[in-house]
Amino acid sequence: PASGEVVIESPMVGTYYASPTPDSPPFVSPGTAVRPDTTVCVIEAMKVFTDIPAGVSGTITEVLVKNGQPVEFGQPLFRVQPS
Repeated sequence: PASGEVVIESPMVGTYYASPTPDSPPFVSPGTAVRPDTTVCVIEAMKVFTDIPAGVSGTITEVLVKNGQPVEFGQPLFRVQPS
């Protein structure tokens, strides 16, 4: 990450979804301000959808995965400039 940036990592293996439904806008995009309890994405594993919180306060600087992409435990999902 760039100087001072933190990475939000996947807490589980599954499929990354940027929005709650296919027709909804993404939870976050570059420039979105987040707090620790802000939902940044949903990860689906075995038909169970889990909301993933940011866990940090700051601004999203980069989304590192594409909607519908499989993700691994610990895989970087977002870069955040902490506030």
